[in-house]
Amino acid sequence: MRKKSNTVLITIIIVFVLIIIGTFVFIVLKTINEKSSNKNYNNIASSYAPDISQSQNASEITAPSIYVNKQENPIDFKALSDQNSDIYSWIYVPGTNVNYPVCQSNADDNFYLDHDVYKNYSFAGAIYSQYCNMTDYSDRVTVLYGHNMADGSMFSTLHRFSDYDFFSSHKYMYVYTKDRKLTYEIISAFEYDDRHIMNSFDFDDDKVFNDYLEMIVNPRSLYKNVRDNINLTVNDKILTLSTCLNSGEGRYLVQGVLVKDEQTK
Repeated sequence: MRKKSNTVLITIIIVFVLIIIGTFVFIVLKTINEKSSNKNYNNIASSYAPDISQSQNASEITAPSIYVNKQENPIDFKALSDQNSDIYSWIYVPGTNVNYPVCQSNADDNFYLDHDVYKNYSFAGAIYSQYCNMTDYSDRVTVLYGHNMADGSMFSTLHRFSDYDFFSSHKYMYVYTKDRKLTYEIISAFEYDDRHIMNSFDFDDDKVFNDYLEMIVNPRSLYKNVRDNINLTVNDKILTLSTCLNSGEGRYLVQGVLVKDEQTK
């Protein structure tokens, strides 16, 4: 009986040790993967979008209106497309680390949840949209997803918009496609529940869309920042950046409205 008890104890100890070793190996591999992914994305930004921070002129925007004005496109989309044809745009949010290509897979809606822009497995994944959104940003609401990574990569630094001073001093975010530059005024940033936005709202219905617009300028959240004097209509185009909360279930959303649409060359 004593021998049997010792055997059980030894088995438990061995299993416990294996769990500890497995956890340690997982953490090490995850850390290595994240560092490698972050380095790759930094290389992508410096290689394919080296001048993006110098190409903004948001201070010239005085009112929400749409312009057509050809300018140089700072993104090398041809080279990006040669790497991965799923890359269709670029997202840049000044004051944050968000400076990434945007992907969409036609085969698997959530492929880039755990794959990088080279289609390699990655804990960090990539910035992506789902097939329910058009890749020309013509939908009434376009949602881009990104992980809330502990190393500050992907969409984690969007949480800076929870600080009132930061929110107040950073008004714009930018999307580039191969022939356009889209400027969005950031109108709100807040914690939200974990529902799938595109599946939960019929944005083709004017009333549903209008109710959604009312929600994003007056979100029912204890943790929110909202721009003053924003008037939205059903003719507006909304860009939603979505990432995980720092703790608990739900999503952190940064909402922007299209205020400038420029052709590029």
